[in-house]
Amino acid sequence: MVKNGTRLQSQVDDTQVIVVKTSDALDDLRCGGTPMVALDAEKSGAAIDPAFSEGTAMGKRYVDEAGAEVLVTKAGQGTLSVGTTALSLKEAKPLPASD
Repeated sequence: MVKNGTRLQSQVDDTQVIVVKTSDALDDLRCGGTPMVALDAEKSGAAIDPAFSEGTAMGKRYVDEAGAEVLVTKAGQGTLSVGTTALSLKEAKPLPASD
């Protein structure tokens, strides 16, 4: 199982993430349709799946319905997904009114 604090990289683009909140689902974390690998692992050189090419935004958190959360530390062209289910951008919580 992927642990909190684990750093992963995409095999198909420049995307890098750090796991903020883990779940069993993250064992199948993918970017651009290809499984993500450890930061020090060699990339396979696979191509991005066009169905998973919406890209990621640096500094944004992405979540799945199981509660897993990853933080993008380097943006890329691939879409983050667990299996074939794309992760969604975590919305910021509105701050309480100060008046």
